[in-house]
Amino acid sequence: MSNQKFVPALAALLLSAGLASAQDAAAPTTEAPAAEAPAMTTAGPDLSALGGAFRAQVEGADGTSHGTVTVQPTPSGVSVVTLDLQNLPQGVVAVHLHETGACEGPDFKSAGGHLAMEGQEHGVLFEGGPHAGDLPNLHVPESGEIMAEHFVADLTPEILDDDDGTGFIIHAQADDYESQPAGDAGDRIACGVLTAE
Repeated sequence: MSNQKFVPALAALLLSAGLASAQDAAAPTTEAPAAEAPAMTTAGPDLSALGGAFRAQVEGADGTSHGTVTVQPTPSGVSVVTLDLQNLPQGVVAVHLHETGACEGPDFKSAGGHLAMEGQEHGVLFEGGPHAGDLPNLHVPESGEIMAEHFVADLTPEILDDDDGTGFIIHAQADDYESQPAGDAGDRIACGVLTAE
């Protein structure tokens, strides 16, 4: 096809495409309106119906409230550990369940070592680990508030509510998940005693 014939043909094609688009735009639509996206829910599962939970009010040595920790045993043998914490330092901090339910400040050494079954070592990066009381580090935002849930095996009511109880400790630094006996997590800055609800 010569250029003289091609240009008018192309112009006609473009013109007809433009008219079609304009007609399509002007035509009433018969499509149903798009359904609205379902609203996001912020509520998790209601575990209270299971009963038998253990809860700790967590405080610093100066009496500052740092929120609550709840351990909910489940029929599967795995407990749900819920941390609802505030007034924490920004950064990465370690949290552990400890073998004794005693929070004597200012260093909270009264809580003893990590909650552990016989033969367990500390940390997921260490052969023979982790302790039953080893929990993942918390990455605390600038607000100082954080909420997290963890699944933890071996936390039976009998272990949590033994003669000396169970404590919860927040450390000043991150757990390296391998140093013995406690992950080189630094000072104990807050403590709570788990009690049966």
